[in-house]
Amino acid sequence: MAQADGGGLKPVLKGLAMLAVFGGLVAVARLMGLEQHLNDKQWLMAHVEGQGAAGVLFYLGFTALVTSMGLPRQLTAFLGGYAFGWFWGAILSTLGTMGGCATDFLLSRTLGRDFVKHRFGRRVERLDAFLRSDPWRSSLAIRLFPVGHNMLTSVAAGVTSIQASAFILGSALGYLPQNLVFAIFGAGVNAQTALGKALSIGISVLLLAASAWLGVSVYRAYKRKGEVPVDDDEADEGGGPEAAAK
Repeated sequence: MAQADGGGLKPVLKGLAMLAVFGGLVAVARLMGLEQHLNDKQWLMAHVEGQGAAGVLFYLGFTALVTSMGLPRQLTAFLGGYAFGWFWGAILSTLGTMGGCATDFLLSRTLGRDFVKHRFGRRVERLDAFLRSDPWRSSLAIRLFPVGHNMLTSVAAGVTSIQASAFILGSALGYLPQNLVFAIFGAGVNAQTALGKALSIGISVLLLAASAWLGVSVYRAYKRKGEVPVDDDEADEGGGPEAAAK
């Protein structure tokens, strides 16, 4: 009996440890004042403009931290475009977001796997089957689905059997289209002429529509094949998207 109790307690302790780490990330962000500075473009420019490699590393760390806590990656891509231009803004915001994805995934796999499987076994099995069928393509597709939550998806994937490199790199490719859109938008806001601003904003709007169409198309294609993971209640009603699918 004592062994059974210990076996049941271990996943709970690991789950609590995972929550404590996430709580620590939030505490660090608050100590740095990131909540107040997320919409302050000049604050970011002060830390990256003219700073060379140190400015790039600051932006990458900033992006990884805030996206690992579930804040919108589109905002950091916008800031990246504003600070570095559309090309490097898209590349660096994708690398930073990939860092946030890796943080959530590895924390979940290391500390939360047993706990989440114990509590949400059937849902994890569905997501596991979806990702395992074609790890690279499925990881790319799941980031293009127009539903779900970036952080929760990374945490959920961490408890599956998918290879870490396939999920993280596949996710990065899936991040790129929307990151490019918002980096172009950010670069347009920082353009020197009214024409440059209007052109950048117009291009970003068109690309955003194309990105949304791509996401919906990918989702519908997977749904037609019955490969989109669903909740228990949704399965009884004929299927629907898993809450954590982006």
